[in-house]
Amino acid sequence: MAGVSVSTVSKIINNYSDISEETKTKVLEIMRQTGYVPSNSAKTLATKKSNLIGVIFAGKLNIDFTHPFFVEVLNSFKKQMGVLGYDLLFFSNEKFYSIDGDYVARCLHFHVDGCIIVTGQQLEQSINELDLSDIPCIGVDIQLQGKNSSFIMSDNYKMSYKVVEHFYLQGYRELGYIGSTLESDISNMRENGYKDAIESFGLPTNDKWFVNGDNFFESSGYEAMSKMIQAGSLPRAIFAASDLIAIGAMRALKENKLSVPEDVAIIGCDDIEACKYTSPAITTIKQNKDKIGRLASLMLYDLINNQSVTGNVVVEPELVIRESCGSGMNRRAY
Repeated sequence: MAGVSVSTVSKIINNYSDISEETKTKVLEIMRQTGYVPSNSAKTLATKKSNLIGVIFAGKLNIDFTHPFFVEVLNSFKKQMGVLGYDLLFFSNEKFYSIDGDYVARCLHFHVDGCIIVTGQQLEQSINELDLSDIPCIGVDIQLQGKNSSFIMSDNYKMSYKVVEHFYLQGYRELGYIGSTLESDISNMRENGYKDAIESFGLPTNDKWFVNGDNFFESSGYEAMSKMIQAGSLPRAIFAASDLIAIGAMRALKENKLSVPEDVAIIGCDDIEACKYTSPAITTIKQNKDKIGRLASLMLYDLINNQSVTGNVVVEPELVIRESCGSGMNRRAY
């Protein structure tokens, strides 16, 4: 219809500069009149790029769409990838996990250009295989090691130090911790950093006040706090590995006629929106969710387009002081 070659139409669609404005205008007008759009599948075969990013919630126990921290991170990631011209493809693993399926094969089947892998527990072997493959991958809160992989996370040791320092400045000396399952690398990092910080301030560590739950959600915090209460010995201040754990712990304390922060002070982690509206409002370690999501997208884009070598980024955490840590109370200075 335009009287030009297939290659000329292809160049116009892909914004090549060596086509005259007259020809470009003519072809684009015919495309508009006929409603013609390029075939994505054909374009993928020709360019070897699909502009698709695989999204994987790793592990048998995974975050999925239910954890507000990761929802906000992925929302930021999605927006930035959209600006860069990519769509997201979410991989399920419910049945796939039980048969030890192959993420690499699935990625190749869908021609994804790269993957974002979100931390989980009880990781499937195929996650390691994907990490070590030629497919570019970015991990969020999961330490990938592959030659085409990078990861991004908050500084878990620094956040733990900030918590202990704040508790110390408030006069608290008996410190406890509620974490996720022992299989969670992130929870273990926070606990180890917390214990190291306690030691650096010359304080004792009481193992009875360090309790692990099953996950990062409210029920886990509730059950862990209930166990600590039933044991008959409570610390004066507790660091919870997530805000949801903190919310569950606060409910257990309230049901046992104990007050926050008067009886037990609490600091959470993540700074999810709900922290502002609990009673008392939760002091927490803020992880910059928007920054983590945007950095993850740009790092993955650079890996896909060979614009950088693999590198890992640790994001600075911030202590957000509200009511649950007792900062507003008239405490005796030490």
